[in-house]
Amino acid sequence: MTPPGYWYAVAYWAGCMLMVSLNQRRLRGWKLVATAAGFLALLLLFMVATDGVDRQYFIPCMLLIFSIVCLHLLSLCEMDFCKAVYFAVHAFILGEFNASLAWQLAYYLGATAGQRVTWLGAAALMLGVYGFTMGLSYLIVRPFQGDNDSLDIGWKEMGIALGIGLTIYALSNMSYISQDSPFSSRFPAEIFIIRTFTDLGGVGVLTAYHMVLRELRVNMEREYLKRLLHMQGENYRMAEESVELVNQKYHDLKHQIALLRSGMESGEGMEMLSRMEDEIKAYEAQNKTGNKVLDTMLTAKSLQCQRQGISLTCVADGHALDFMDPLDLSALIGNALDNAIESVMKLPDPGQRLIHVSVARQRQFVRVRVENCYNGELHFEHGALTTTKADRKYHGYGVKSIRKIVEKYGGSTTFGHQDGWFELRILLPAAG
Repeated sequence: MTPPGYWYAVAYWAGCMLMVSLNQRRLRGWKLVATAAGFLALLLLFMVATDGVDRQYFIPCMLLIFSIVCLHLLSLCEMDFCKAVYFAVHAFILGEFNASLAWQLAYYLGATAGQRVTWLGAAALMLGVYGFTMGLSYLIVRPFQGDNDSLDIGWKEMGIALGIGLTIYALSNMSYISQDSPFSSRFPAEIFIIRTFTDLGGVGVLTAYHMVLRELRVNMEREYLKRLLHMQGENYRMAEESVELVNQKYHDLKHQIALLRSGMESGEGMEMLSRMEDEIKAYEAQNKTGNKVLDTMLTAKSLQCQRQGISLTCVADGHALDFMDPLDLSALIGNALDNAIESVMKLPDPGQRLIHVSVARQRQFVRVRVENCYNGELHFEHGALTTTKADRKYHGYGVKSIRKIVEKYGGSTTFGHQDGWFELRILLPAAG
């Protein structure tokens, strides 16, 4: 009455591969294919060998099968234990639904035709049903593929998913445990209908739960970006006041030094005044790009770099960015330079603490480039640069803020690294 073991083995494996396609993969190329084929063979061997096992061994066997599904995801995807169990529940219930639906159709076709479904017919049925449901599932969740990597799955989220999966599995198999309950039946056709629709409901509930988690993550990210933009705005206003104060003090001191020099003829006093003048000249706002906001941010970051022993150079046509909102421009440059400063401060060699900023018109576009020396590994997920920090939940928003601002103006953001240099490249359509 139940589907053969190999029907379930292929269904579970197909569910796993769907989850693999929606997450950041650990393996690629022939390694991924070989590992996936190995797990398919393992599932087939185990489920065929334990097909029709006694009832007392059924639960331990199912626990082993679920463990194989979890190990499958852990081997192929970049995820921790909680996330692997979470997505294993999705793969398992989806596999249950696929196997149940395919077997129900096989039973119906066999009963109508008056003969058993052949191996060829079973293979065609599995290919058709599994291919259709997996393809439809992929199309539904594909737009949210990138969110899975940043989704925070802890013990609580894993436990809820496990609870949903266990409930659905128990309800769908109630007829095999007791045929006298309100949720079971004695007739094969009804048993198959109960199983199929219960599993379908389970797939729907798990998908809805996943969407809720994703929405919570999106809302949290939106709030963080809003706060970050507000903080950058406050930083810009403080930087503007600080730069004006520094420039005012610089000009006052410059005039006072000139006055003192006029009363001296030569000697150590003149040399001391010259050295003092050279030292305070470093604090003059040297960035004259033509854009006040850009000048302010560059000057503020230049002062910060001087205190931390970082060399910041700039070649910029500030007028090219006049079309940008001041808050957007200050957040864009502020986040880009903050990331570059944080990166070069990790370098052990002070001579490598170099940052270069360039802004230039390029035909109908404005090209912004922030380059800094870099030593380490870069992490990309689905073409996007991600944080290298362990606590990913509260980091990486600087890069996301940059992307959001650039997208607001119809531009593009790319990252690259070559010969020990990291590059942030921004391309914006020129206004007017």
